[in-house]
Amino acid sequence: MSYEIREALAADVPGILDIYNDAVRNTTAIWNETPVDLANRQAWFAARAQQGYPILVAVDGSGVLGYASFGDWRPFEGFRHTVEHSVYVRDDQRGKGLGPLLMQALVERARACGKHVMVAAIESGNAPSVRLHERLGFVVSGQMPQVGVKFGRWLDLTFMQLVLNPGAEPSA
Repeated sequence: MSYEIREALAADVPGILDIYNDAVRNTTAIWNETPVDLANRQAWFAARAQQGYPILVAVDGSGVLGYASFGDWRPFEGFRHTVEHSVYVRDDQRGKGLGPLLMQALVERARACGKHVMVAAIESGNAPSVRLHERLGFVVSGQMPQVGVKFGRWLDLTFMQLVLNPGAEPSA
């Protein structure tokens, strides 16, 4: 398989939209139950750009194979060094190693942005995602039983985190 991981372009947004909506319809990776339209993903794309946060895509001749991004974890100044990420891979590309490659590139971008902690919020039954994060050095930092619902069942949430710059002092 030949592909490239790069910064997303506006032209990639329809491919990102397809992957996002597939996850909405068919997985518990996203707890939204209603697919979104192109304007929604364009607004998300613009907001990430305005914040200076990356959106990375894995692409080949068939289009967007997966994407990853991060954003502010909480909207309060005290959390300015912490981000929460998301990574999604097209359904026909899952299990082929794109998730770890996108995540590694995203972690490096977060470090380059001076972020200190990256948070993952994972549906507790998503064992492949938990394992991926463990392989990348994330540790479980919290469990929240039955905080969500989708497909007619309660969902548990596992928080994992990675300290990006151990020993770093906080900036003012």
